[in-house]
Amino acid sequence: MKKWSTSRAPAGRIAYVNGRYLPHGQAGVHIEDRALQLGDGIYEVANVLGGQPTDEDAHLDRMERSLRELGMPMPMGRAALKLVMREMIARNRIPDGYLYMQVTRGAAKRDHIPPDDGARPTLIITMRGQDRAALAQRLEKGIAVSTQPDIRWGRRDIKTVQLLPNLLAKQAARQTGAFEAWLVDADGYVTEGASTNAWIVDQSGTVITRDLSHAILPGVTRRVMLDAMAQAQMKVVERKFTVAEALAAQEAFISSATGAAVPVVAIDGKSIGNGAPGALTRRIRDLYAARPGPKNA
Repeated sequence: MKKWSTSRAPAGRIAYVNGRYLPHGQAGVHIEDRALQLGDGIYEVANVLGGQPTDEDAHLDRMERSLRELGMPMPMGRAALKLVMREMIARNRIPDGYLYMQVTRGAAKRDHIPPDDGARPTLIITMRGQDRAALAQRLEKGIAVSTQPDIRWGRRDIKTVQLLPNLLAKQAARQTGAFEAWLVDADGYVTEGASTNAWIVDQSGTVITRDLSHAILPGVTRRVMLDAMAQAQMKVVERKFTVAEALAAQEAFISSATGAAVPVVAIDGKSIGNGAPGALTRRIRDLYAARPGPKNA
């Protein structure tokens, strides 16, 4: 019988699970945790710069909203959670990285109907460092995206752990040599990336990104970027756009907690604009970096 290999599993880092700080190899959840059995949980990712979570309250606002939409309580008060986040940063000794926070409905007898007694939520927090060199290269050279059909469930505005369609789309994109997948709905409109929000700049210089609805995740970085562009009096429209519009754009980019305004230079193998990162994309990234608080690269 082949022995299960753990050689690729994260090692040497500290995880937080339900009140305990443990090495990754010793951390775990109950076998009947509802996220494991049913995908019954949500998550958040916060960028950490200089030892401080970026846009922290906005991420916690979204966490509370996701939990509220699923009828789940916060695992602890916000002030206590912030202390745990900082303790994780200190214990992992990662001043610049990413905090991953997952909240599940907890462990209970397997049943599609949530338990009436309200099982204790499971809180999992892990952390990893940033690959600053890789991000710098993406910002300098841009990335390619591949369009893929959007086969996700109808409540994409909730940041759940049910990411199998996203995984399959990103896997298909990587097989084409692309960095990210742009998901396309049945009417031919781009919804968002598999793990990012999608943006284009049309030939008039107007920045376009899909408007908020159940179809897309309300990105925290997206919102901060929109606020920064509004203050700079840039032309921005929140509306649907087609793949054809994206291919005809002069610039395109993606955004997420792991990177603001990362330039897209090709879609489905076709160059966008002159095939190089554009000036407006760089300006938007600079506006985002100039906001109050920890600065993003």
